[in-house]
Amino acid sequence: MSTFVGGKLKLKGGEPLKGGVKKKKKKSSGSELALTSSLQEQDPAGAGGEDKPKAAEPIKTKDGFILPDPPKEADRRTEAEKKHAQRVAKLEEERLRKQATKGYRDRVKDFNEHLASLSEHHDIPKVGPG
Repeated sequence: MSTFVGGKLKLKGGEPLKGGVKKKKKKSSGSELALTSSLQEQDPAGAGGEDKPKAAEPIKTKDGFILPDPPKEADRRTEAEKKHAQRVAKLEEERLRKQATKGYRDRVKDFNEHLASLSEHHDIPKVGPG
């Protein structure tokens, strides 16, 4: 009638002495073997005597493959993206230059003038007695 099974929750990777469930190991040796054999079939000359990988090929490690970084000269942005980045950098530089010329007192004075120009709607209401 009831499908409830009593007992503690068994977590993976816990100590087997405490009744935990063992993790299953991944079997990646077959897929790595197939991948290396397919790479050798595609480039039989490279499989012959060279041990160091080429710049465009992924580097095989214990955990997987590391893809090489793209060349630094290759900028894949469009002209509009490049112009936008230049404009943003220019505006940022101007803003920083303007901010660097002002001192603390000037910034506080400007901020107080800005607050004074706001309407009463933006005033902070008093809370509590008094």
